[in-house]
Amino acid sequence: MSEKCAIHLALIASITLVTAPSIAAQNEPAEANTGQEKPSFAQCINGIQTMATQAGIADEFIKRALDDVQHIDKALEYDRNQPEFVQTFPNYLNKRVTQWRIDKGRQMLRKHATLLSDLTQRFGVPAHYLIAFWGLETNFGGIKGKMSTIDSLATLACDPRRSGFFTEELITAMRLMERENLAKSKMIGSWAGAMGHTQFMPSAYINYAMDGDEDGVVDLWDSEEDALTSAANFLSKLGWQAGFIWGREVLLPENFDYSHAGKDNRLSLSEWSTKGIHKADNKRLPESDIQASLLVPTGANGPAFLVYKNFDVIMRWNNSESYAIAVGYLADKLIGKSDWVTALPDLPTYPIAKMVVLQENLNQLGFDVGKPDGIVGPATRRGIRNFQKSVDLVADGYPGEHVFDALQQVLAQKTL
Repeated sequence: MSEKCAIHLALIASITLVTAPSIAAQNEPAEANTGQEKPSFAQCINGIQTMATQAGIADEFIKRALDDVQHIDKALEYDRNQPEFVQTFPNYLNKRVTQWRIDKGRQMLRKHATLLSDLTQRFGVPAHYLIAFWGLETNFGGIKGKMSTIDSLATLACDPRRSGFFTEELITAMRLMERENLAKSKMIGSWAGAMGHTQFMPSAYINYAMDGDEDGVVDLWDSEEDALTSAANFLSKLGWQAGFIWGREVLLPENFDYSHAGKDNRLSLSEWSTKGIHKADNKRLPESDIQASLLVPTGANGPAFLVYKNFDVIMRWNNSESYAIAVGYLADKLIGKSDWVTALPDLPTYPIAKMVVLQENLNQLGFDVGKPDGIVGPATRRGIRNFQKSVDLVADGYPGEHVFDALQQVLAQKTL
């Protein structure tokens, strides 16, 4: 998933597609097809060797990485694989914030209490957030991936779809090998090149990883201390605000105007209060100029959340509202906070192809949602909200069956 020095990040929308590990940049734009014949894998690797030399990497480490490099067909299969159905937010959340993860996370809070206290003091990131990230990324180190980082990156670098991004990551991986004197066999991770307990791409590893156990080695595979310290440093560099939470569940008044929802619509807590929004316990919001956005990931029939600056930071780790809410919710559960007051609704799943048709129909009617891809992201939710308002539906931006029906009715009328 790679949010490198410019960090490229994965996209999972509130209604989301299942993607690979988070700091692995799953939505880099496809590169243009020049019409030229694709070079062979061997030719591509020769070119990368030249680039690595020009980047100043020692021949020893170029050879260590590329002399026996293998094309990994599985990496391309995973890169091309798209699920058949849209995964709803309740389904996404319930698979990630489980009682097992809560119990294991609390165990890890106790195990690393001294280190975590120190990290909070140094970086301002509370312990329960660090543990929540760790749990969601790799099940606390239980699922770190089994594929060769170098071979996976080389395979993806030599594929035209996102060659530029993965070539940069491969060069950085070799630079990392040189800096840390890593064996190629040590560098194991996801199919997209994300590594270790925290699933850092090479660029994140080389820029943000730290030696937390002070043994002179930065090891995100075998050192939990290094991984937690690196996560704290990464979040701090992304702009984490010490002393602030990710967000909170809120209650909306009847006949609420959902056009105010969406991460790009920010108001102060005082302004949200004037719109009739209350805390989940029905108490008034504090009078404050703290800015927040309103999210309704399952529409008007599910929970609503006001989210703050640290929510944006979580999304810079993984550019997904669903992921960010899951991190916040798991972090809250780790310290004993109650379940949400409003239950998650039981929602149907939709085929990706049906969502593509919905997006095509919205575009046809002038509600621009961008290129139809089946992913219900911010642009699609905005288009749905605008369409809902135009036909006097509750404009919550959620693509329920009533939206599909209304679209078909409007389109049918236009063809008469």
